[in-house]
Amino acid sequence: MKHISLGQSGLQVSPICLGTMTFGEQVGEADAHAIMHRALAYGINFMDTAEIYSVPTKAETFGATEAIIGTWFAKNPGVRQQVVLASKVAGPARGMPWVRGAEAGLTAKEIVTACDNSLKRLQTDVIDLYQIHWPARHVPVFGVAYFEPAKDKPCASILEQLEAMQTLVKAGKVRAIGVSNETPYGVHEFVRLADAHSLPRIASIQNPYSLINRTYENALDESCHRLGVSLLAYSPLGFGLLTGKYDESGIDAPVVAPNQAQGRMTLFDSMRKQRWGRPEALAAARRYNALARQHGLTPAQLALAFCYTKWQVASTILGVTTLAQLDEDVAVWGTQLSAEVLKAIDAIRWEMRDLAL
Repeated sequence: MKHISLGQSGLQVSPICLGTMTFGEQVGEADAHAIMHRALAYGINFMDTAEIYSVPTKAETFGATEAIIGTWFAKNPGVRQQVVLASKVAGPARGMPWVRGAEAGLTAKEIVTACDNSLKRLQTDVIDLYQIHWPARHVPVFGVAYFEPAKDKPCASILEQLEAMQTLVKAGKVRAIGVSNETPYGVHEFVRLADAHSLPRIASIQNPYSLINRTYENALDESCHRLGVSLLAYSPLGFGLLTGKYDESGIDAPVVAPNQAQGRMTLFDSMRKQRWGRPEALAAARRYNALARQHGLTPAQLALAFCYTKWQVASTILGVTTLAQLDEDVAVWGTQLSAEVLKAIDAIRWEMRDLAL
């Protein structure tokens, strides 16, 4: 697979990115190392992590994923030079006081300290793409549908955040920067302020994008296209809903029987309470999964081919727990969806809209 340019950063990345948030919870260190080796063998040079991983987030596993990647680098000299490494600094606490305290506001000091700590866990001198995991200000994200000004709290300005990133870039600790879970306003402000103050320009935005969440196409795609910001699409399989494994058993109860689907939605109660656990999201996924089968595709093939071939997507982030899953997901690369299938996809979206915001 050909590498693509990430925004205006000069970074050259594969159009498939290995997401690592399962490492340290569902995936042990040895298996995680094997998955990363296999990804490199496929030509996937782009790997994404975050300080708060693994998921579901908790104090006991804070930083665990970065640490696993760090031991992989340490045990395999030369591997670090083959990887475009992305990580993220978490925004204000959102119920995770162990990150930087309940009142953290993503200040310049917090960003610099977080980066230094990530570098130690990752056992590297530089993070190629350092991203803000979610905005410091209040935004409609993670299942919230509407912007509510009354929920704003004091936080560091976008300018202060960019100045912190400049400090890291000048120190050689970060090569390029990005945002995640952002809005059209946020993208425009980051670019406007960077250009006005000669600060680092965001190269990318990491937002959800899948058959059951196409909110990126509601104006954000135009903003990013015109401003030269690349989309890193996360959760292309809708937390497993678009694999079809929950179609029969559902996600309402933990794993209790041999035929119960195994996955994050059944293993972790906190996952079922989030956006992907909405009954409407599973109902929509079942419609797309049925469409896939009608056209001789697996649900995962339909969902991934959709992301792989959309002009909006620069790189699709895959989250896997086994080598077999990685093999299956990479094998979809090159699959083209017919005009008939694409029309049917849009018809379902027109009826059901975006049900896993």
